Amino acid sequence: MSKKIILTGDRPTGRLHIGHFVGSLRRRVELQESGLFDKIFIMIADAQALTDNADNPEKVRQNIIEVALDYLSCGLDPSKSTIFIQSQVSELTELTFFYNNLVTVQRLQRNPTVKAEIQMRGFSDSDEGDNKAGTPVGFFCYPISQAADITAFKATTVPVGEDQAPMIEQTREIVRKFNSTYGETLVEPEIMLPDNAACLRLPGTDGKAKMSKSLGNCIYLSDSADELWAKVKGMYTDPLHLQVSDPGHIEGNTVFTYLDAFCRDEHFPKFRECFIGKKVSFEFNSLDELKEQYKAGGLGDMMIKKFLFEVLNDILSPIRERRHELEKNIPYVYEVLRKGSEVARAEAADTLAAVKRAMRINYFDAGVLDELIAEQTERFKA
Repeated sequence: MSKKIILTGDRPTGRLHIGHFVGSLRRRVELQESGLFDKIFIMIADAQALTDNADNPEKVRQNIIEVALDYLSCGLDPSKSTIFIQSQVSELTELTFFYNNLVTVQRLQRNPTVKAEIQMRGFSDSDEGDNKAGTPVGFFCYPISQAADITAFKATTVPVGEDQAPMIEQTREIVRKFNSTYGETLVEPEIMLPDNAACLRLPGTDGKAKMSKSLGNCIYLSDSADELWAKVKGMYTDPLHLQVSDPGHIEGNTVFTYLDAFCRDEHFPKFRECFIGKKVSFEFNSLDELKEQYKAGGLGDMMIKKFLFEVLNDILSPIRERRHELEKNIPYVYEVLRKGSEVARAEAADTLAAVKRAMRINYFDAGVLDELIAEQTERFKA
């Protein structure tokens, strides 16, 4: 029976935020503890981060430790999951080079994720004259690099957000092209999307679709309780909910989007005091009940925000505490990354060797050279 293997990861361009947590980190820990997978590889994609940060490598270098701390703080266990640094597995670069020949420029240009990412970063179609914002080749080709990452570890499952679905489909195309050309060698992966619709893409605190450091609308996993409250207090809600008595709207209300993603029924008895005020008092047992009251009117935004703060702080407090402990033992964190990178490199080396055998460019492998010499000697005799 074939093994079930996961490959996933993040670019180290900053501390991880609750969008990462709800979209991937929480699920990774669940999958790690499920016992359903034979191997789990979690990659800190520093080489990929350099494709659009080549002029600021120190940013990437410094954030490797930030991401590693966030991983371990959230419950990823190096005894159960292999955590590694992408650039330390040189076989990935070699696989990318071979896969480059299986994809056309036109196909990359049609990839909707690539198009969206290029637009988001403000890359232009030309870098002539004073315009230096052309798209780096490495960034343009990163779907191919991602295919190398996935196939190197024979991943059968790739947990990603909905926006990454075109990338996984491109990997599947590369696998099929390679196998049809050179023989069955690579494993075709399946995508695993978040099971909670609210987790597909958590908006920023300002209501904008994307949560990002550059927009200043993130709640980081490492934020203090005071920082968390300040961000929740300033969150976008319902612009039409001007008076407490006004009926409120749930759709597009960021506070309720976050509650959909994080709130559980047990939070209501635990934080009942959030809904007790000087003039009103409510008792809720579920998020549906809370929503109905908000839509009917009479429930202020600040009560909802206090409740959301308590819910988030309840989830983030243990993560924050574990991170503080890990920050006191940085040598341990780097040792986890070193050992994980060694394991990852050995795994990728096996795949690269299989790829070279399939392509018949393993000229100096045991037995192959003797056969090649005999073949070419006979050829030149003739």
